[in-house]
Amino acid sequence: MTQHYFDYENLALRYEPFPIGLASPLIEPTLYSEMVANWPSTELFRQMPRLGNKFALSEKFNRKQYYSAIRSTPVWNDFYKWIKSRDFVYGVMDTLLEHHIDLGYAKHPTSYQSALKTIKSIFKGQTPHRGAKLSARFEFQMMPANGGHILPHTDTPAKIVTLVVSILDKDEWDPSYGGGTVINRPKDIRLIYNQLNRQSTFDDMEVIDTFPFEPNQAVIFVKTFNSWHSVRPMTGPAEKMRKTLIINIEVPK
Repeated sequence: MTQHYFDYENLALRYEPFPIGLASPLIEPTLYSEMVANWPSTELFRQMPRLGNKFALSEKFNRKQYYSAIRSTPVWNDFYKWIKSRDFVYGVMDTLLEHHIDLGYAKHPTSYQSALKTIKSIFKGQTPHRGAKLSARFEFQMMPANGGHILPHTDTPAKIVTLVVSILDKDEWDPSYGGGTVINRPKDIRLIYNQLNRQSTFDDMEVIDTFPFEPNQAVIFVKTFNSWHSVRPMTGPAEKMRKTLIINIEVPK
């Protein structure tokens, strides 16, 4: 039986300046505690200074260590299989559709339906819909509380939806450290359109809203031409880490 890790029942979305919202509580408490307890060792991560001040462990960064950590840890091995499943990908699409966000990828197609749709499109001289091949991947991410940050950006064009899942114990994080996911808007209207995901600076951005960094939640948003977001520099102790799973649903390259 397939394990469904996320509960979107309490998802609350805002629609401007782009679709973004919060789902909390996200994961069954016992399972969530197991995920917190089995976070990968810090030495497995790679520092990523180009994007700000963060550390990553993923299919792209420290790939060998990533797969070793997943395969040796049952909770992450099961989670990885679920994230790679059609149930997860199209479950997110269907959830967004229920909230009036139709990205054209909902209704979990069968392989037969996908093939038939592709054949019909080709005969009509159309480009086959890419939705049948949506995929997902996730990254373990950490940022130090003393200055960790992510510069304002909108995500690459291949990304469709991103989920930022907080992984921390109930009393592990002081809100005074910061660490929330920030919705930004450029002060200069000429910078609003950013489909190709150029980075910007904090000084160039207004803060529209902030989702505080709290346990057992996911910030969920749709990549758009103006989906500017960031994590502003944090002000906590060096030994504290902002730990998240970054889950991307995307089209194949």
